[in-house]
Amino acid sequence: MALHFELVTPAKLVRSEDVHMVVVPGSDGEFGVLEGHAPFMSTIRDGDVQVFKSEGAAPETIAVKGGFAEVGENGLTVLAEHVEG
Repeated sequence: MALHFELVTPAKLVRSEDVHMVVVPGSDGEFGVLEGHAPFMSTIRDGDVQVFKSEGAAPETIAVKGGFAEVGENGLTVLAEHVEG
């Protein structure tokens, strides 16, 4: 099983891939998303999105500034105001 993850800014689609898990810096605290997560929406704070490509793998970190995260039937979409790098 894999989670479909998309990272989007107002300018472009930054990332679209299947991963094991993503940890998002929510405005009320970090939250992890795996395949099959219940529908959920949250604002995000400035921080690092951690992408785990497979179970037990070291995370890849992506710095983001502001935005929203939505978990739905199609997986996790992070709509960031800005992505570093």
